[in-house]
Amino acid sequence: MTRRTDTHPDPARPEGGASLFSTWRVGNPLRQRQTVEAIAGTWERRPWPADGLLGYHVYTGHDTASLLHYSQWTDEQTYEAFARTQRLERVDEIDTVVPGIERLGLGRYRHYRSVARDGDPRVPGCIVIVDIEFDGPDPDRQRAWVDAVIDALESEPNPHPGGISAHFHLSADGTRVLNYAEWESAQAHLDALAAPGDGIGSASDRWERVQTWRGLKSSVVSRYDHALGLIPG
Repeated sequence: MTRRTDTHPDPARPEGGASLFSTWRVGNPLRQRQTVEAIAGTWERRPWPADGLLGYHVYTGHDTASLLHYSQWTDEQTYEAFARTQRLERVDEIDTVVPGIERLGLGRYRHYRSVARDGDPRVPGCIVIVDIEFDGPDPDRQRAWVDAVIDALESEPNPHPGGISAHFHLSADGTRVLNYAEWESAQAHLDALAAPGDGIGSASDRWERVQTWRGLKSSVVSRYDHALGLIPG
């Protein structure tokens, strides 16, 4: 059985061995809503596909044209079995309702480290995805960069009160880091970006080290609203 939930996922849950992120471009706010409902209907009409799928969540992009998909699996092999046997029929049904969806690829990640305030009761009002790309595969560099970011965050003298958590994921191919960050609101994140300094964080040696890391190729920031949660039930 598949059921909806309004509860946000926990990216740091220990049984999550594989985190998969993908983006669909759907075109406009109406098609965003139509696609979310098509996904919900397609999944709710079918049994939950595998014990190894912990949850599947969909987010509407603040660009008004995209959807972010985030699924947590116990391992990649369980996802591959689903992709071989069940994914296509679900995609076909969604495409019948909302034709012309552009799928921009699937990113395979594993959760590495998180920063969060213990017992913080706030519900995120905005999810901020920071997509970091390096100039080539280097797992040691991925981990070292995240460690440096967390060091900068934990040493930050003026943390913005609107930040709730940051969950860092390492791509399986060794070239990217994805930060799934929870914020009180989109405005809180915009206010933090507008504060003195270059991006989130004060003008410090620690943040300069992060921003000028060897091989850092690009950093893309996108904001989303949680639109749909699906879990076994």
